[in-house]
Amino acid sequence: MALKGSTTEEKIWNYLVGNGLSEYGAAGLMGNLYAESGLSPTNLQNSYEKKLGYTDDTYTTSVDNGDYQNFVRDSAGYGLAQWTFWSRKQNLLTFVRARNKSIGDLETQLAFLIEEMKQSYSSVYQKLRTAGDVLGASNAVLLQFERPADQSVAVQKKRAAYGQKYYEMMCKGGKGMSNSSLVTCIVKSPNHSGARTHAIDRITPHCVVGQLSASSIGGCFTSPDVKASCNYGIGTEGGICLVVDECNRSWCSSSGANDQRAVTIECASDKAEPYAFNSTVYNKLIELCADICRRNGKNKLIWISDKNKALAYNPASNEMLLTVHRWFANKSCPGNWMYGRMGELAQKVNEKLGSTGGNTGGSSGSKNDLPAAPFTVKVLIGDLNYRSEPSMSGAVKGQTGKGVFTISEVKDGWGKLKSGAGWIYLENPEYCTVLGKIASTPVQTSSSYMVRITTSVLNVRKGPGTNYGITTKVKKGEVYTIVAEEKNGNTTWGKLKSGAGYISLGYTERV
Repeated sequence: MALKGSTTEEKIWNYLVGNGLSEYGAAGLMGNLYAESGLSPTNLQNSYEKKLGYTDDTYTTSVDNGDYQNFVRDSAGYGLAQWTFWSRKQNLLTFVRARNKSIGDLETQLAFLIEEMKQSYSSVYQKLRTAGDVLGASNAVLLQFERPADQSVAVQKKRAAYGQKYYEMMCKGGKGMSNSSLVTCIVKSPNHSGARTHAIDRITPHCVVGQLSASSIGGCFTSPDVKASCNYGIGTEGGICLVVDECNRSWCSSSGANDQRAVTIECASDKAEPYAFNSTVYNKLIELCADICRRNGKNKLIWISDKNKALAYNPASNEMLLTVHRWFANKSCPGNWMYGRMGELAQKVNEKLGSTGGNTGGSSGSKNDLPAAPFTVKVLIGDLNYRSEPSMSGAVKGQTGKGVFTISEVKDGWGKLKSGAGWIYLENPEYCTVLGKIASTPVQTSSSYMVRITTSVLNVRKGPGTNYGITTKVKKGEVYTIVAEEKNGNTTWGKLKSGAGYISLGYTERV
């Protein structure tokens, strides 16, 4: 998925917060990355430019095209985090090549950074997820992750100051509550009470009673005479309008106490009971709720259908509670359609957050019915992990990338890749969809033929698909004999006569 933001700082910030880091944690990490590389993913350690005879750009290009073979062992710091030690550079190189990306690609480096922290520096990652101050987050990165030669108090203060700059830049003047990067339009309302007096630990979905666009929802609250507002509006087209900054209390729920701690969301709906949302609005509500939880350091959304029990419940530090307008006023809001799905909403959001549960008294969604193996699935995201076993506790062995994959075995909602690479989670429709037929189909060829490589570097894989491991690489202009073809999704793969593996024929021409 594309990075969100108009500047490098915004793109990095949105990615880090979107992957579970608190605002303080993201700021502390960014301050260290700035000290290491100036936030440049192609940065080559300055002292090695002259030593190796490369600039940032020429070094990156030479690693990408294979001209420079000593990336792993040259001891030169490189990239956002200035990865230096040979095993970390090897892991970075393997990660990047598995995705057919440049070694200097910003999004890929960020993905590797998060994965490296999760796998090898879990204490640092957890600190950044729960950090309540920039200095603590910055020092965790400096002393346990980056570990430069100079770790003095002066360096600690300097890096924390960099982090504080990003915190103040991104968090609306240091209030600690940022707005969602999912916003597509802004129509600000004057109707709010200013800065919150309570931390955000609730989300309150509403029905706007009308199939309005996102901007039109915002327009409902521009007049001071209305004496009402919301933090966000979700339009019938799926757009999200920012109406009142998250750091401020909106006027939405007929309860000042609820609005002080809740992010309020008006959703386009039908004009009559049950005030149904269309699927676009509902899916965007799930996405926005997950984003709100992540940015506020929550990994679990809870629904309690009993009003008294819900309002008496004190959420834990990692929990967000769902509330509804009808509990505070003689209204049907959010309508019976949405009210009957509050438990399902919590469950779907928790799936996105990587947690379980969340429904303690409402309806719950059911798991998808999976066909008998073998079958194929279409992976919709570029960073779906495959694991050593069918469980979230299984070690991450790599990422599939987008494409069509054959499932050879199913267990507890997980599917085993036919290649044997590992297991992927099948029951989140945001991740993948079941196609139900074998995608890899032999294509008969009357005889072998020869092709010329038309791209600079092309991976040779063990099987006909990007989910198979890389055996070697071939280069532009080289000629090879194809003895068989296999179709995988929309891609035709050619089997090399040498037995080295398969290449994508979309990057070749017949000779």
